[in-house]
Amino acid sequence: MRAAQYHQRRCFSSFSSHSVGHGCFLSSLLFFLSLFACFPSFSLVYAEANLTQSSFTPINRDLYHSSNDLIEQIKSLVHRHPDKLSVETIQARNKGYEAEITVVTYCQSRKESDDKSKFRILLSFGQHGRELITSELALRILSILSEEQFLPKMDRASLNSTLDNVVIKVVPMENLNGRKLVEAEDLCERRNGRGVDLNRNWSVDWGKKEKDYDPFEENPGTAAFSEPETQIMRKLAISFDPHIWVNVHSGMEALFMPYDHKNRTPDGLPSQQMRLLLEELNNVHCHKHCMIGSGGGSVGYLAHGTATDYMYDVVRVPMAFTFEIYGDGTASTKDCFKMFNPVDHTTFKRVLNDWSAAFFTIFKLGPRQLDVHSKGAVSNLDKWVSIDEYLDGYLMGRRNRYGKKMEVLEVGMQEIRTYFRLFLLSSVLLLFMFCSRISKTKGGRQIVSAIPL
Repeated sequence: MRAAQYHQRRCFSSFSSHSVGHGCFLSSLLFFLSLFACFPSFSLVYAEANLTQSSFTPINRDLYHSSNDLIEQIKSLVHRHPDKLSVETIQARNKGYEAEITVVTYCQSRKESDDKSKFRILLSFGQHGRELITSELALRILSILSEEQFLPKMDRASLNSTLDNVVIKVVPMENLNGRKLVEAEDLCERRNGRGVDLNRNWSVDWGKKEKDYDPFEENPGTAAFSEPETQIMRKLAISFDPHIWVNVHSGMEALFMPYDHKNRTPDGLPSQQMRLLLEELNNVHCHKHCMIGSGGGSVGYLAHGTATDYMYDVVRVPMAFTFEIYGDGTASTKDCFKMFNPVDHTTFKRVLNDWSAAFFTIFKLGPRQLDVHSKGAVSNLDKWVSIDEYLDGYLMGRRNRYGKKMEVLEVGMQEIRTYFRLFLLSSVLLLFMFCSRISKTKGGRQIVSAIPL
């Protein structure tokens, strides 16, 4: 580009030198000859400009809904099927930054949606703004659940019997603010509305940075759960207590299980159950070309503070997954829309059909592979939540209920935690001193009684 600009400047300087001090005819002739010589440079500049513009694939509005339209489509779907679907919009705020998340609940009988004896599945889509295809998949799954669309070769009767014992919560667009930035032509944006990567903002191994850490791509925030989006998702996960969690992304084709922050998978039976399910999905729906394993051990780098590691380690979800449903390895790293999303109708349709079928296989096989009562077998000690988790969840719930009046409590969060820890510590110390005093008193009495008179 610079060479073309340099050649262009030389041409225009020749125009002026030939038009001064010569006759009109000679000057005009030389002028046009110089202009003719410059045409290649003009063509080169024009071609490079067109190449630069065409190298960034725009959003295909014929294939993809806008964020507002997609949410409205989902709400209309719920309105048409109130017997099976319900929807709620959860809002949260932190230091002037607001976020909202739409949550759709599927249950064949809405009255039983809170029945803890049912098998519970939590799905999250659109955690990164640039991954539009994931939210389209959420809409497709909900359309099939409502029976407005159907999968090829799907045995509906068998599926209905399976879904009768399942409650599914779907978050179609976790990162609405980041998605709006992408729709405003910031096509490579993956973070939320204030520049935080929501999949680095969870508490398990939060804030640790690898040697290849990219502060633009992987900003973890000022603290774990500093972002309203992750606060909402954490509260939802703890209250719903799912048996299966799937965090859906794009950028490649892979079926990941924990861990993201370690170069290995968990030990024991849960890990074996997860791998068996993933191998079935890979064979049937991924045409045996999806990568399987731990996120940290498969992609070549470790990720800290991720949602899936939190779900597995803290919420104790027996099966916690991260799915990568599409990636164009031939796309330029700067052509983000093409890299993360199908750009033609055929591929778009194939991706939605293949992965919708994969999720309905999960709905069918998940309860079979995992005893529905297995979460109840987890010890009470394992299910304890830290005081930080409890206070954050409690205060966030109060803010959602009372709005800005509760914002002032954020200022005292650290003080509340500190005072509570001091209270616990002092209580333990007092109990220890009391027991020690009693022990010494009893010991002293034994010694006195043993002295001969």
